[in-house]
Amino acid sequence: MIDLDKSETRILVVDDEESLRLTFQMFLGREGYGPVVTASTFEEAMALIEQQTFDLIISDIVMEGASGIDLLRRVRELGLECPMVMVTGYPNINTASEAVRLGAFDYLAKPVKKADLLRTARMALQQYGLWKEKERLTEEKERYQQYLETIFRSVRDMIITVDHDLRVVQMNDQAKNWAATYMPRLAVGADLEEVAGAFAVFASDVQKVMDCREAVSEHRIEINLEDGGHVVFRLSAAPLESQHDKGFLGVVLVFRDVSRLEDLEKRGKRTYFHRLAGVSRAMQTVYTLIENVGQVDTSVLITGESGTGKELVAEALHAESPRRDMPLVKFDCTSIPENLMESELFGHKKGAFTGADRNREGRILQADGGTLFLDEIGDISPLMQLRLLRFLQERTFYPVGEDRPVTVDVRVVAATNADLKQKVQRGEFREDLYYRLRVIDITLPPLRNREGDLPILVDLFLARFSKRLNKNITGISDQALQLLADYSWPGNVRELEHVVERACVLCTDDTITTGNLPEEVRSWNRVAATTSGGNGEEPSAVKGFGGSAPVSRESEKEHLVNIIAQTDGNKAKAARLLGIDRSTLYRKMKAYGLE
Repeated sequence: MIDLDKSETRILVVDDEESLRLTFQMFLGREGYGPVVTASTFEEAMALIEQQTFDLIISDIVMEGASGIDLLRRVRELGLECPMVMVTGYPNINTASEAVRLGAFDYLAKPVKKADLLRTARMALQQYGLWKEKERLTEEKERYQQYLETIFRSVRDMIITVDHDLRVVQMNDQAKNWAATYMPRLAVGADLEEVAGAFAVFASDVQKVMDCREAVSEHRIEINLEDGGHVVFRLSAAPLESQHDKGFLGVVLVFRDVSRLEDLEKRGKRTYFHRLAGVSRAMQTVYTLIENVGQVDTSVLITGESGTGKELVAEALHAESPRRDMPLVKFDCTSIPENLMESELFGHKKGAFTGADRNREGRILQADGGTLFLDEIGDISPLMQLRLLRFLQERTFYPVGEDRPVTVDVRVVAATNADLKQKVQRGEFREDLYYRLRVIDITLPPLRNREGDLPILVDLFLARFSKRLNKNITGISDQALQLLADYSWPGNVRELEHVVERACVLCTDDTITTGNLPEEVRSWNRVAATTSGGNGEEPSAVKGFGGSAPVSRESEKEHLVNIIAQTDGNKAKAARLLGIDRSTLYRKMKAYGLE
């Protein structure tokens, strides 16, 4: 039996009789349970359930309007596992069997005695506590297993596990790809000693570990291939033991083609990777992560300030995955009104609501077999968080108005510019959904932290927009490039793209000059020097947008006006470009008299 912290339990009492609600609330409160919340109708109860998480729901069956059975049925449809205790003054077999069929924990007849109520509540909460602990341990085990599998599949080294009889038990993707070229007979179930051939040293190292039960230190071997080629391998082997009883399970063989690695290193850094560009160390790390994670069919959370290129990373992950030939479906969680989001994402059945004149596939079904990209995931409502969590757990969903589940095979990639961990701590985002989405996370650096990338991006955008505008723009002046390099870029790469596009539109020659740049970029150094007292330090008067360097109030207002103008007054786009929430944008507009 688990120990309950009564003060941390959330209980909902639903009854249309005020006296009973207050009586139950008093009994439970005096017993130490809390908080105890009450509702008088089905609608009021559902509103509370969508906003909060409850450990126990006690509901009268007979109420005006929708009944307690209706509430029980709806709670179970939402996938909530919290126990429900049903109360009625008119008990009968049919009602009781329906409540039990729908998963009610217990059934109390009026008048309810205080002892019966407290005993039933205690038993329900203890059972729920046991269920939650079991779920926590199961999820923790699954997460640990996912991490192990992710590491096993994504590391660049080739890994093979072998049992006592030198039979291959497991191979990661890198080992399989390598074997297809150099050792075709090497596969799961094969005898390593029989198929090794020119790579007999592999079997030799494994046998040494078998004999002495100690690791063979990493060493380098040269191997002459049958086609005349020559490779160098870095090789090591270690015993594989059970964590519980220290029993010997087999051997782990780890090797890497060092000659190929050295060849790759000689080629230098990559400037372009899919639609991403940059040579900074931060971006090289991102490229490597995408390569490794792309092959692993698990959920990914992309984080970073607005305008850093999260959508491009999602595209690159899809292109690197085995799903590359299937659909990549994008869904912007901020662009769809709350009342339409469920239908847009999960689809709906004809007649499900007013205006639903035909069946409609949601974005999830459209992405079947491919990848679903959920942008700005941090902005979805608690109800949508719950529905999305259930989909991620079960890979099934119910279209609006449909009572039959739909099963799909979809990889989910989500992105946000919000700090989801803080949202979880504030109770604004479900912790279980956060960890479901963040099996692997990729953090994109802001432009100001990408040393050496700005000139590359400027050249890329110049070529793009000069071609689009049918202009012969061949470059940018040193002075204009310096102004761009000095600017803080609160809107990151997206803002840089807009600035270069604007400059190309205004340019009448073959070179972008300082006069083609917007005022906030040209005046950045002057404003910084003025607000810092001319000492060359960053100004400290007012914080800038999206965590950027501080700016003066006048410069911030001017920058705000320019960004809103660039987006033709679209507040949502302006907020995303600035790297701030829409509520922050509205507050700043009001402060500057820009309403």
